[in-house]
Amino acid sequence: MEKQKLIIIAGPTAVGKSSAAVELAKRLDTEVISTDSMQVYRRMDIGTAKITEEEMKGIPHHLTDVIEPFEDYNVVRFKEMAKKAIDEVLKKGKIPIMCGGTGFYIQALLYDIDFTEEDNGGIRDELYSLYEREGAKYMHSLLEEKDPESAAAIPVNNVKRVIRAIEFYELHGRKISEHNITERQKESAYDSRFFVLTDDRKRLYERINKRVDKMVAEGLFDEVRALMDEGVPRSSTAMQGIGYRESYAYLSGEITRDEAIELIKTNSRHYAKRQLTWFKREKNVIYINISESGDIINELEKYLW
Repeated sequence: MEKQKLIIIAGPTAVGKSSAAVELAKRLDTEVISTDSMQVYRRMDIGTAKITEEEMKGIPHHLTDVIEPFEDYNVVRFKEMAKKAIDEVLKKGKIPIMCGGTGFYIQALLYDIDFTEEDNGGIRDELYSLYEREGAKYMHSLLEEKDPESAAAIPVNNVKRVIRAIEFYELHGRKISEHNITERQKESAYDSRFFVLTDDRKRLYERINKRVDKMVAEGLFDEVRALMDEGVPRSSTAMQGIGYRESYAYLSGEITRDEAIELIKTNSRHYAKRQLTWFKREKNVIYINISESGDIINELEKYLW
């Protein structure tokens, strides 16, 4: 059976994925599906650097602005929604363009990884109770003991993934990082062109810092205060995003405004570094250096079918 064609435009935060996806979609007369774990939330526009109506330039976008900040969004839900969106675009005779920097989601879709819930014998509840008592840093240190590779890849504040990795180890007696390596050996479910946009590290970090300053100027803290006033809990998946958790700490009086801004910049740079590390592990990736490419869209088109 012939595999369905799929274009993926990935890369670190602030590298210019969204604009590249829009321009390529215009050239190919197709649609964009977001693989971002945060832009899916409504009323979370500034901190997620969500693409605006104007920036979309008339190109239909899927999986942005579709769920409430109270709701949980995870890889299982992403896969379900993404497959539905892909089918919609394919039925129109078009090749879908996936765009975003959440490597875990892209991998899950490409290799159709099964995340069927298994009976964990209460392990997850125990781990969450331990987290409530001891906090995120303690849980991350536990993971570091059991699976240093996963601990290096998963941020301290991504409690759900930390707990999932510890749970996997307890259930199976092996590291989830080893399991992920096995999953990556699977053949892709799609005939894909997987592009990763990159740039010189210094230039990328400068762009990240400028983007954070722009977010603050555009009202990031007001956006987060409005979510807090709505009653979106600090523990929600939405509030774990970079920019939101630091803003929450500032608005709760735990850190100063300047400390929050500096933390957002630092955490964004660290995230960009982790994203690049993740994509380096993927197979058949086509790297496009945005500073070295005279015309990024022409460069992308060279590798298409």
